[in-house]
Amino acid sequence: MHRSYINENRHFFLPHNERLEFLGDAALELIVTEYLFKKYPKAPEGDMTNWRSSLVNTKKLALIARKLEFEKFLYLSKGEAKDTGKAREYILGNAFEAVTGAIYLDQGYAGVHKFIEENLLIDLDYILQHNLHIDPKSSFQEIAQEKAKITPVYEVLKECGPDHNRKFVIGLFLGKKLIAQGQGSSKQEAETRAAEKGLKKWKTNSK
Repeated sequence: MHRSYINENRHFFLPHNERLEFLGDAALELIVTEYLFKKYPKAPEGDMTNWRSSLVNTKKLALIARKLEFEKFLYLSKGEAKDTGKAREYILGNAFEAVTGAIYLDQGYAGVHKFIEENLLIDLDYILQHNLHIDPKSSFQEIAQEKAKITPVYEVLKECGPDHNRKFVIGLFLGKKLIAQGQGSSKQEAETRAAEKGLKKWKTNSK
């Protein structure tokens, strides 16, 4: 139940999900943190933080919510129902947290732990094997500073679209040289994509 639906249907008999999201977010972080702490007894805090972020970020939670077909059961306003882009991903991530909170209330810690383990924690090995936990911007910066002795800079090359559907094109520069461009619905997303392209270009040139 998204807040936008309540705004259009003020007399609906159910409240929105935000309190359950609050509870589910806390349960999710505790379960994932405990799992990492026990499974990797020698892992430093920084590594575990990156691994946890790769599991509980909005994009990942939205992906699982789609896989579990939560989208069929969302109550949304007419406007939100039409938007299937970044906003829908955010709503789905929140829906996953809300369901997590509901399972915790209904089945307790053991029940919600089973849900998280079966739907989220099973992906950790794949994430680590393919280095999906590594932030592209941090990786590119490390390589650039090591190989070229230069700190990369990101600049907005283009900005277009209405406020609710903004698009950014970001350039990744080493000094005055444009290395790669990335596009996204936020500056952060565009920067990440530019860094990903920069890494691929660096690996290709290094062969």
